[in-house]
Amino acid sequence: MSRRGARTSRRQRVAALVAVGIVATTGCTTESRLTAGGAPQRTTTVTVLAAASLTDPLTRLAREYERTHHGVTVALSFGSSTTLAQQVAEGAPADVVAFAGTPALDQLPKDATDQGGRATIARNTMEIATPPDNPGSVRSLADLARPDLDVVLCASTVPCGKAADTVLSRAGITPHVVSREVDVKATLTKVRLGEADAAVVYHSDVVSAGDAVKGVVVPTAQNTTLDYPLVWLNTKADTTGFAELIRGAEGRAALTRAGFLAP
Repeated sequence: MSRRGARTSRRQRVAALVAVGIVATTGCTTESRLTAGGAPQRTTTVTVLAAASLTDPLTRLAREYERTHHGVTVALSFGSSTTLAQQVAEGAPADVVAFAGTPALDQLPKDATDQGGRATIARNTMEIATPPDNPGSVRSLADLARPDLDVVLCASTVPCGKAADTVLSRAGITPHVVSREVDVKATLTKVRLGEADAAVVYHSDVVSAGDAVKGVVVPTAQNTTLDYPLVWLNTKADTTGFAELIRGAEGRAALTRAGFLAP
């Protein structure tokens, strides 16, 4: 074999080993490590993809699960439900997914729950968020149409944007929108930073933001409600264990504290 051929062969072997290593570190993985005493210790990673509005409660629950299950890491990734569902459909590794609204479920593979299960864990409604001092003097949805008011909404293709559009349509309001953001966290950040006078976001996000924003209630007749489905994609012990924590009393309490409604 020529020297060039030997170098090419070595590069191919290295690339193959790297590829194997990448595959081995994705998804729900279980491996053994040695404890300080030399005994094997099981280590597992549970991969969770969830709607951005679930960031606070699921982060708390993940840390609690890790605390009570030694060797388990809950790897969290938050974003738009639409984007997350598309990623799963395209083969992204995931053990548990949680969405804002049910339409994202239609994007999952048809056999997604064949080895797992599904449950509704919470509900949410919409609310107007303003900076704490409410510089735009926002009192109702009607104010969002004022040309002197900078309004931000979620992108129209994601659940929080669709829900906001539904609310505004029911109220007969065409808001003065200056930008549409990728998800609810990015939308609320515009308000928190004083870069917008108002946003229509989830009630839970207003609650989670605390004193960083002020909430203006949307009347029930004009509001809309979204269900939050939880899907676990396999029956591995820690997949179902974490799903049970979210569905149980402790999970319900965490979701309620974060401003979500009972399912």
